[in-house]
Amino acid sequence: MILFDLKCAADGHVFEAWFANSKAYDDQSRLALLMCPLCGGSDVGKALMAPNVAAKGNQRASNSSNQIMATTAEPVEALKAMMVKIAAEQAKAIKDSTWVGRDFERQARAMDAGEIDQTGIHGQATPDQARAMMEDGLAVMPLLVPVIPPEEQN
Repeated sequence: MILFDLKCAADGHVFEAWFANSKAYDDQSRLALLMCPLCGGSDVGKALMAPNVAAKGNQRASNSSNQIMATTAEPVEALKAMMVKIAAEQAKAIKDSTWVGRDFERQARAMDAGEIDQTGIHGQATPDQARAMMEDGLAVMPLLVPVIPPEEQN
């Protein structure tokens, strides 16, 4: 995993994002899949980052009490609002798709091969299965908000 500081061109918001590797960032950037979580802007690129150089063993603090962490309610509320919006958009996107559970990989590959009709599906896949499908060029993407399987809902 690799962490990049990203910056939106529209408002200059800087935020962190994790990627599997540099190629994953490049692919998502090329496909215009990156979006600013604060304003929704899609013109996003890498921001300048300070290197993360570990302190020498004899210079490390014994605890983190000497680190100051600034927090305010405003960014927390913005993050909560963003998560609510993401969850609502995801629910709308999968509303007409079919839950296939652990059969997701088999059905996605069958659709890709033309063996069954293409339709919207969502389900479960292991990280290795998801990675393999993406590497094979299948149009799949992870859901950002966990989905409760229908058989586990009250």
